[in-house]
Amino acid sequence: MIWINFLHLYQPVNTDPYVIEEATESSYKRLAKLLEANPNLKFSLNITGSLILRWQELGYTDLIARFKSLLDKGQIELTGSAAYHCLAPLVPWEEFRKQIRENTKILEEAFGNDLELSGFFLPEMAYSAEVAGLIQEEGFSWLILDEIAYNLNLGQADTSLVYQDKNSGLKVVLRSREFSNTYVPELILKKLTSKKSSQSDYLVTATDGELYGLRHNDPGQVLEKVVKNPSLKTRFVSEFVQVARSGGEVAFQPCNWESSEDELQAGQPYHSWHNPDNTIQNMTWELARFVYATIESHTTDPNYHWARWHLVRGFGSCTFWWASARDFGYIYGPFAWSPDEVERGLNELVRAVRSLEDPSTRSAKLQAEAKYIKIKETLWHKHWESYWKANLE
Repeated sequence: MIWINFLHLYQPVNTDPYVIEEATESSYKRLAKLLEANPNLKFSLNITGSLILRWQELGYTDLIARFKSLLDKGQIELTGSAAYHCLAPLVPWEEFRKQIRENTKILEEAFGNDLELSGFFLPEMAYSAEVAGLIQEEGFSWLILDEIAYNLNLGQADTSLVYQDKNSGLKVVLRSREFSNTYVPELILKKLTSKKSSQSDYLVTATDGELYGLRHNDPGQVLEKVVKNPSLKTRFVSEFVQVARSGGEVAFQPCNWESSEDELQAGQPYHSWHNPDNTIQNMTWELARFVYATIESHTTDPNYHWARWHLVRGFGSCTFWWASARDFGYIYGPFAWSPDEVERGLNELVRAVRSLEDPSTRSAKLQAEAKYIKIKETLWHKHWESYWKANLE
């Protein structure tokens, strides 16, 4: 069996230090140790610029050095992405472009100016034709998407093939959602002992890196055992792109890596971040767009740099995701409702406007404050209403 394993390593740039430390100690260090102990093991990684910045801030420069050594040894490959994990189809194109370029700059500073980034990871695998075109313009050659991008119905795509995106010309690898939503090493162990298993079988999985330790307890160290199985080979996504059979040209549909068939039928490809029926998300996007327009119309402001510093933190996908109130327990994730996390993003957005010095921004500041206060009122009212209903009635 040939395992194409793509891992997404990301933490919000403005999250609490203990969150970074917990994920790093439980998962990211485990992955580095696993690769170091198995010189023939290969994984494709997306390490977001935001995580690199927090590692540097929190003193994890030794871990960055370990990943650089693994990169130099040819055991990992890195991909491009958006530095602060904005949801690409829902933010202005120029903002997405800026974050692509900043992400590349951060990675080059950490891993070397000769770094080659041929592939690209879309935050949340949130795809649109326009986004794919921009990625191609920025010089990337392949994407990894969820299999539902191929067809409205799951299970229709052949994930052992490599496709070409009709919209952009990019090569596209599709992850198997069924297998990615399991604890993958246990699945591999079962497949390796199956009589139907073949040495030439491809298994393409893509998960958050936190699956391996933080989100799933693996006391039997199945991961460490399965990678030592001589019947298992691992390859980079970029290698798979070169050798896999072609699935032809496909016009992929807007989606994300957890889109449901019902959501796509309803024309809601980014439901967890922008649900038309979610008042808080709608109000937050209105504020975010207002803040962005205000800041980008004052690029000569003495504090433009600091305004953007706050903006990119507020634009992160988590600001909107934590307002979705969806249960992701089936993929080892949390219940996605946290007014504190939503408020964290709101604070960044309003501080972005507050940072501007130009006296002409007075009206914009007052408008932003009014929107901000209204969202907070709605957010906490919903929270306590839900709490009382669940616990006191």
